[in-house]
Amino acid sequence: MQHLITQFYTAFAHHDAETMASCYHPDAVFTDEAFINLRGKEPGFMWKMLIERSKGKLTITFTNVQATAERGSADWVAEYEFSATGRKVINHIHAEFEFKDGLIFRHTDRFNLHKWAGQAMGLKGRLLGGFGFFRRKVQENARLALDKYIQKQW
Repeated sequence: MQHLITQFYTAFAHHDAETMASCYHPDAVFTDEAFINLRGKEPGFMWKMLIERSKGKLTITFTNVQATAERGSADWVAEYEFSATGRKVINHIHAEFEFKDGLIFRHTDRFNLHKWAGQAMGLKGRLLGGFGFFRRKVQENARLALDKYIQKQW
């Protein structure tokens, strides 16, 4: 399944959200520090939204792709301008995958939210980024933005 992970991140590097979405199982579940338990088509919409928001200013690199028939992992780095503040972010992420029917069934990304918040939001993020209420607010805002984006797509 290394080829599937490589296909996914190569598509991401080329800002190809459609190919990324095609790598997911219809019942897929995605979770990271901002987006919790996205299901079905939601992960594909999330990637499309994030790529569009980047306005072409997104660089993706990936390494350490490993996989068996059931599980896989990769490390990846996203460099972009955070759309709400225009601040540059370099986010180091570890991804873990579970596969079903030759597709990504479960995808979990882990990164340091406190470090991300400091880059994305400056002093406010550095001061507040480590607190649970801040994490919940980031998750709430991410969910609202995705829901609004999905509604516009229909």
